[in-house]
Amino acid sequence: MLVFFSLPRYNEEDGDEEMKVCLYTEGEKLFSKSGLGKAIRHQEKALESVGVPYTTNIKDDYDILHVNFYGPNSFALAKMAKKHGKKIVYHAHSTEEDFKNGFIFCKQISPAFKKWLIKCYSLGDVIITPTPYSKRLLEGYGIKKKIYAISNGIELEKFKCDKSQRKTFRKRYNFKEDDKVIIGIGLYIERKGIVDFVELAKRLKDYKFIWFGYSPLSAATKEVREAVNTKLDNLTFAGYVEQEKIIEAMNGCDLYIFPTFEETEGIPIIEACACKTKALIRDIPIFEDWLEDGVNVYKAKDVDGFEEKIKKIVTNELPDLTEEAYKVAKERDIKTIGEKLKEVYESVLDENK
Repeated sequence: MLVFFSLPRYNEEDGDEEMKVCLYTEGEKLFSKSGLGKAIRHQEKALESVGVPYTTNIKDDYDILHVNFYGPNSFALAKMAKKHGKKIVYHAHSTEEDFKNGFIFCKQISPAFKKWLIKCYSLGDVIITPTPYSKRLLEGYGIKKKIYAISNGIELEKFKCDKSQRKTFRKRYNFKEDDKVIIGIGLYIERKGIVDFVELAKRLKDYKFIWFGYSPLSAATKEVREAVNTKLDNLTFAGYVEQEKIIEAMNGCDLYIFPTFEETEGIPIIEACACKTKALIRDIPIFEDWLEDGVNVYKAKDVDGFEEKIKKIVTNELPDLTEEAYKVAKERDIKTIGEKLKEVYESVLDENK
């Protein structure tokens, strides 16, 4: 059911007054443990880092409404705010491509979902999306608004290389010091590659595999439910854990793999780069612009490729790329993202001058 929110007061002061942004995320609590939830928290920290005043209360006064979701309340609020002269920045965190291989029935409704996304995103005076790849997808939808590619960013000061955490991580999950430990992160959805992750655990019985993340299996596809219910001595599903334990895992494992089939960015790979954790990702278009095979990460196309590369990486047959990978994370530090967001906001307000 559509819920109507009270409109924010319209600010008719001239352009000399400091701009204020309203960050709005419909149903934020539902996404708090997902990549979207993390992206929203990063936005707040990014704006704080560059001194841009913001509110999350839609009843407050503001100049720009920054919308982070495509729900009916978001659509209604954006329309009403626009009618009252507010500028709209619509953040395109989702595409049809990353939606259709998610939960059960997503594939069947993805064409209708795409039409709805176009309708929502077109309300923006400008659109922000995390990567050049997702920008190209949106342009391919026929959306005529200006689109900026700005990373969701990373809290670089938190995700640090600290190999002293190796012992703590291994003790927590009963791994031995000489165990080869491979981690994965994501919701229990098909596109995250969790089925392939389990298949790799079956093939590489001498290695330990642990997956972090959780979502209700009732919403998952049959293949994902079967994968998560697989019982193997070398496979652990740790469920959702707090950020500190993800950092600990990044520093304590031998390899992070990201077998995802589709993303708009993929924050965990940036976190792995920041922690200088060896990383192996799927060779898909989303990563072409900023992650290069054999330069800052390793890539594989399928399960056979992952199996081959895993063996070579954990036995040090392949060179360590983590110093080059760290540069990727450094470019996406929260403060850098804050400066880019500020530039977009200022450009939107300048259109009236």
